[in-house]
Amino acid sequence: MHDFRYVSRKEAQPIKDEMYQIVYEVQNLVRDNFTFNFTLIGSSSRNMITYDAKSNIGFDFDINIEVNDDDENFEPKEIRTIIRNAIDRVAPRYGYKYCEDSTRVLTVKKVNIITSRIIHSCDFAIVYNCTDGRQQYIRFNKDNNNYSWEYQGKGFGDLDNKIDWLKKKKLWKKLQDYYIEKKNSNENPAKHSRSIFAESINEICQKNGYHK
Repeated sequence: MHDFRYVSRKEAQPIKDEMYQIVYEVQNLVRDNFTFNFTLIGSSSRNMITYDAKSNIGFDFDINIEVNDDDENFEPKEIRTIIRNAIDRVAPRYGYKYCEDSTRVLTVKKVNIITSRIIHSCDFAIVYNCTDGRQQYIRFNKDNNNYSWEYQGKGFGDLDNKIDWLKKKKLWKKLQDYYIEKKNSNENPAKHSRSIFAESINEICQKNGYHK
């Protein structure tokens, strides 16, 4: 079992500000190719950031990067490579390691050199919001070294409406407890916080009679 606990808003805010500054600088670096908007999402945006007191892994943030490339001038690999290279130019100056390129996200970590403990990290997903309300993201298929636009799973849809519903039904505390419970029982190190957060929302809604 893990021992996940919530990070206070006071502790998290300076790190949020630092991540925003990194992204602002990345925006400037890629501007000759394309522009992008970004959004703090998931538990990071709801003051539900957690850390595991039993591990050497600190808390993490989730940011969506939405590239403005409606004319599709850039291939998925080009977009992800341009952004990854820009992050790698900026993040190390703030004490972060170079990007890790995983299936769904780019991850930067700040590590205590002496203890090798991960102080905190940030996952960046590159997304596109479709006109039909669905969302795509750039997926990295490591087996064939291929990058492609893929639709987000159904579990990621309509989360804002579900969150509003949970708050209206006074189920937010139940969600907080359930999210911690799911994180503590998660045995898949490849499953990121954003996925567990979305699962928690969907399952609490389903158990309590959510309807659109």
